[in-house]
Amino acid sequence: MVASGCGGTGRELAPYVDLDGLDLVTRSITLDARAGGAAPRVAETPSGLVHAVGHQNPGLEHFLATELPWLVRAGVRVHVSVVGASIGEYAELARRLSRAPGVAGLEINLGSPDQAGEDLFEVREPYHAASVVAAVRREFPADRPVLAKLRPDLSRAVEGARAVHDAGASGVVLGDAVPAAMPDGRPGGLCGPAITPVALRCVREVTALLPDVEVVGAGGVDGPATARAFLAAGAVGVQVGAALLHDPTTVARVRAALADDLADDLADDLAGGPDDPERTL
Repeated sequence: MVASGCGGTGRELAPYVDLDGLDLVTRSITLDARAGGAAPRVAETPSGLVHAVGHQNPGLEHFLATELPWLVRAGVRVHVSVVGASIGEYAELARRLSRAPGVAGLEINLGSPDQAGEDLFEVREPYHAASVVAAVRREFPADRPVLAKLRPDLSRAVEGARAVHDAGASGVVLGDAVPAAMPDGRPGGLCGPAITPVALRCVREVTALLPDVEVVGAGGVDGPATARAFLAAGAVGVQVGAALLHDPTTVARVRAALADDLADDLADDLAGGPDDPERTL
């Protein structure tokens, strides 16, 4: 999957990847338009980047009128990321998106590094996250997935995943940005390879202790090797994010490599060969 905010509106990726059938998570959409944070919003670090975008987006009405129809026509499987200032806003977003043609699923943004500073609903405890998921799930069709995106906080990962799963989340995305600071001291979020070891540990912990919870791994997926590491840790899928800002072909390369892995495994199964313990697909 393309991680939230890293594929732009989809148009930006079109020259680099076949959009037909691509799973793309949109930038986080709010009920009303948000201007976002002050520039500069992104700063490179030795092993990733720090961002303070502030959830810039055109608001739900504009998204439904312009961005969503284009993505649907391009054949994208659209998963809309939603974020709100209150549980009621999350529920309203889910209700209206449930009626929008072409929405394959939702991703609930519950791991923003600085909700308080952005006037967003603060998810400080697992029960806060569960309350949001329950409100969204009541408004969104049961036959379409609702993913809960959580920060890779090892001390709360299992507890948080259990809470949102019990509240109705179809799966958990583990690997949102971790709290950090921009060079000028403003709050931001650190993402990229710097958080990969932490995200991998969180995925392994959650999948080991909560085998019924489907986990999507994210955080520094910059090629097939990292993607395979998340799958080996127990994830059912991966999201490619910050790497696209450096190399927008990354998602195409990862998708092709994993498809080859799957084809190889199927060929082995048909041939009746022994299982390879290193394979994860």
